[in-house]
Amino acid sequence: MLEAVPNVSEGRDVGAIEEIGRAFASQVALLDVHTDADHHRSVFTVAGEPSALAESLLAGVSRAVELVDLREHDGVHPRVGVADVVPIVALAPTDREHANEIARGLAQRIGTELGLAVFLYGEIGGGKRPAFFRRGGLAELERRLEAGELRPDAGPNRLDPRAGAVLVGARAPLVAYNVELATDDVRIAAAIAAEVRESGGGMPGVQAIGLDLPRSGRVQVSMNVLDLERSPLHEVLERVAREAGSRGIAIAGGELVGLVPGSVLEAATAAGSVVPGVDETRTLERALALSSL
Repeated sequence: MLEAVPNVSEGRDVGAIEEIGRAFASQVALLDVHTDADHHRSVFTVAGEPSALAESLLAGVSRAVELVDLREHDGVHPRVGVADVVPIVALAPTDREHANEIARGLAQRIGTELGLAVFLYGEIGGGKRPAFFRRGGLAELERRLEAGELRPDAGPNRLDPRAGAVLVGARAPLVAYNVELATDDVRIAAAIAAEVRESGGGMPGVQAIGLDLPRSGRVQVSMNVLDLERSPLHEVLERVAREAGSRGIAIAGGELVGLVPGSVLEAATAAGSVVPGVDETRTLERALALSSL
């Protein structure tokens, strides 16, 4: 069994989100759907037998492309496609090569059957991260294609104006977590993100950006925690809180995107820490058990 966490650039149209979710769940279990109107993004968590998972992901991407027009998108989250990222997740280390195989095959099918430009990222993409392709947005990605600086790993050497590109990867489980700050100054969120993320000399395996949330009037440190052993989620949250406190800013809330491995909750509990939005109902193991997989 493998997991996948496709991210779709639609977070406001409930009807469209439900239809896309049904497509992603056509042959596998839909474990969770997280939507965010500010990000204008939905994150679907699905799991199932590998070949069925590939079929369901292809169906979900196809339906998303039918229902969403990237030219009308105004969310704050960086993106280069309607089906922006489609990661295949190996739930055990022994499944990594199988996840890589499924991801490569899915990328080829999206390129051939849906006619979309597909870029591989992560281990199967030479170590490149989604940020490498999102840099400068869709217009910059198109310029890099036209200039010959990049070439898709599958599909046409051009971007669909409505659907953009698709980023496909394979990875181990990670945690996506957002910390809302009690301020409307996005520069503070950006400064905290720069201190916390690994590329700025912060915590290992942490990616972070500062985002403005116009609907709430606040700002957010949006993070992916890739190395949960070296950077437990509760320690990452504590680091953000310290950085915010040193700037005279309080933490206004925390938000989990998707599900977490049970080990994340166990580590926080053992340390006597509480991570807002993370409890036994949000663990991947519980969701899998309830789905009868």
